[in-house]
Amino acid sequence: MSTRSAALIGTGLIGASMGLALRTAGWTVSGWDPDPAALATAVAGGALDSAASSAEHAIEGAELVVLAGPPRAVIQTLADLETEALVIDVAGVKEPICRAGAHLAHFVGTHPMAGREQSGPGAASGSLFRGASWVIVDDTVAAEDVVAVEELVTSFGANPVRMTAAEHDLAVAIVSHLPQVLAATLLGEAERHDEALPLASGSFRDLTRVALSDPVMWTELLGENRGAVVSELRSFSARLDSIADDVEAEISVEAFLSRSRDLRRTLAPPVMAVRVILEDQPGELAAVGRALAESSVDVRDLQLRHGPQGGGGVLTLSVRPGEAEALRAALTTEGFTLAE
Repeated sequence: MSTRSAALIGTGLIGASMGLALRTAGWTVSGWDPDPAALATAVAGGALDSAASSAEHAIEGAELVVLAGPPRAVIQTLADLETEALVIDVAGVKEPICRAGAHLAHFVGTHPMAGREQSGPGAASGSLFRGASWVIVDDTVAAEDVVAVEELVTSFGANPVRMTAAEHDLAVAIVSHLPQVLAATLLGEAERHDEALPLASGSFRDLTRVALSDPVMWTELLGENRGAVVSELRSFSARLDSIADDVEAEISVEAFLSRSRDLRRTLAPPVMAVRVILEDQPGELAAVGRALAESSVDVRDLQLRHGPQGGGGVLTLSVRPGEAEALRAALTTEGFTLAE
């Protein structure tokens, strides 16, 4: 049986993670990136079998082409691309990209709802897509191509979700693009008050985590999806004004807060917290590192709360829901006691 071949154009966080996932699934992956350092890091990290000298060289002979650059770069690549291979992209906006790829025989717009605040191939993980929703744009696309992409992303452990390009762009404006702007706005507001940031704790950190993401990439995403983003920003602003009016008039907001709590409970937890007790002795963090390597989990966050006298404490590791049990087992094997 011949090895399947894929071309990866763009080796940032998502692209390099795609390369790792493809190679794990049995594909041979050739890649190219306009940044030689990013390309070298992707090769060194095992995301590619080989580095190509150009995008054209990478694509030559490939059965699958993955465009993993920012939206404008993807649009430019699509404008000049001629291939009979199956082509997908992984950018966070779909309408302009699907228009740009409409001339290809086998183009499917996609978007994995996965990522992390770190950027670049050095932060890539082959497990990044496990348990994540992966949008597959199914309007004006051949049914067999949609099925082929669904099978591909399922092999990565992701959950395929069919949507139109317009449905996707409105949805991500609400659940991805708006939160990015809100995180930056919250930090900007806190910066205005000298006494605020020193008091920031877990809830503020959780709400603003995405502000660590690449500002260049996000400027482009917001611009390419500006219609939906501006509409949702104005709608959200009106909601805030209404809440401010109620608080000012001493009208209870209990029903509003109760409804939001009920809605939040319907969501699967984005992460599972695994708490491990650390003793005040050498080698504890090294043993945690061995457990992380053995379980191959994707750590989304970690926090260390020191003991009363500063030694030892409780380390909280936040991982994807499907990975918590593997991490608990590895930590137990290393001799740790887990906190409830």
